[in-house]
Amino acid sequence: MDLENTENFENNNNNSEEEVKSKGDKKVHFNKEANEKDGRKKFFKKKVCYFCKNNIDVLDYKDIKLLKRYVKDSGKIIPKRLNGTCSKHQRLVTKAIKRARNIALLPYETRY
Repeated sequence: MDLENTENFENNNNNSEEEVKSKGDKKVHFNKEANEKDGRKKFFKKKVCYFCKNNIDVLDYKDIKLLKRYVKDSGKIIPKRLNGTCSKHQRLVTKAIKRARNIALLPYETRY
């Protein structure tokens, strides 16, 4: 009986190790084979908030040159995940763009 118990214990340990390995495989967020097809790995540069980098705390709605960077040609405001601004400055940018639109310095959304 002792021999059977040790075999069962060893089998249980092997099964638990396999489960851990399979759980670890699920955590991989990219496919290595797909990324290494052309021999290069894909690395993404982290976006840095322009306003934090340049210590800009006050946004003026009259600064059209700056605000146009955050508006598409169609007039839509670019989301923060695309332009890299932090939440605080994205709210300020949005507020400034809406004020500039209100006094006709920037266009509203245009349909084409």
